Amino acid sequence: MAVDGSDRIRFPHLAAEAFISETDQIALNNLQRVPLLPLVLRKFHEHAVDHVLYAFNSSESVRCSPRQFPTLYGFLREGCEILDLPEPELYVRYSPRYNAYTAGIQRTFVVLESSLVNDFTDEELRYVIGHELGHIKCAHVLYQMVGRMLLQLIELLGRSTLGLGQVASLALVSAFLEWMRQAEISCDRAGLLVCQNPQAAFSAIMKLGCGSTRFDGEMNVEAFQEQARNHSESTGADGMGRALLFLLYSWYLDHPQVVYRAKALDEWHRGGIYTRILRGDYVRRPDAGKRTRCPKCGQAISAGVPFCAGCGADLRDAQPATTSCAQCSENIPAGILFCIACGAPADGREAEEAV
Repeated sequence: MAVDGSDRIRFPHLAAEAFISETDQIALNNLQRVPLLPLVLRKFHEHAVDHVLYAFNSSESVRCSPRQFPTLYGFLREGCEILDLPEPELYVRYSPRYNAYTAGIQRTFVVLESSLVNDFTDEELRYVIGHELGHIKCAHVLYQMVGRMLLQLIELLGRSTLGLGQVASLALVSAFLEWMRQAEISCDRAGLLVCQNPQAAFSAIMKLGCGSTRFDGEMNVEAFQEQARNHSESTGADGMGRALLFLLYSWYLDHPQVVYRAKALDEWHRGGIYTRILRGDYVRRPDAGKRTRCPKCGQAISAGVPFCAGCGADLRDAQPATTSCAQCSENIPAGILFCIACGAPADGREAEEAV
């Protein structure tokens, strides 16, 4: 089902649970059980990594707005309306690679790298932006940022791991990478919900694998989907080869390989959940309707958002200075989504249910 322009369906009060993958949830649960995780999260906050990354990105990238790259900004705004999200900041950054990423806890931002913007169609860019918004919707951002800097953070811990460094570090790295791969599966679904164009979603994933060439007109999405459907788990010598490939190469990837992503999205699309969501049959947030408006510009904002996406106003003065973690009682600054000590969600949900 393809929908064009303003006819794209919106999903008021959409909950992440409506589309998050079971493998994402399982991998996150396993990650949160690794004993070294709280120490790494604490080190992340001690070194103000969130603020450093925001300052670095905003100084070398160009921010999109109604006056700057208004088409891209329009794609972002529409995606936020579809997934029922407050707007993050959107930037374009020069790079020869195909990449997009999301970062920032207090001031969340999405970055599109220039080669991807240049070579992807409008519909494919809607899918990519929707994928990145999925990371925000699923509350992936903190753990993603930690995951990208994991080795440096572990090195900063030094002897504080009490001699468990090598064993605990390997377990944490493996758990982080597995979760990061599975989180991409959930966000591919979010990308499809935003673009509402399966052809564009699969062509975007295909381009991540083969790039854009002068033969783009000969690209065949149906053939790529067939390739993905036939790429099943093997047995015998072929299966042993795949196991060896995983041990030597695939285990440390932070994204699934493109054929696996296409296969997972194809199965979800054909399984009926996507169609049911389009019809309005989806899980809704328990805090549905808890919104307010920016006192400066009047834009609608979600409760707990520290900065207005419309005018950048600091909204933290109107919020409590801290809240208390339901699991370890640590004080959590307003606007922080996860406890800085134990990593539990700041809204009080059980860690096993966090997405």
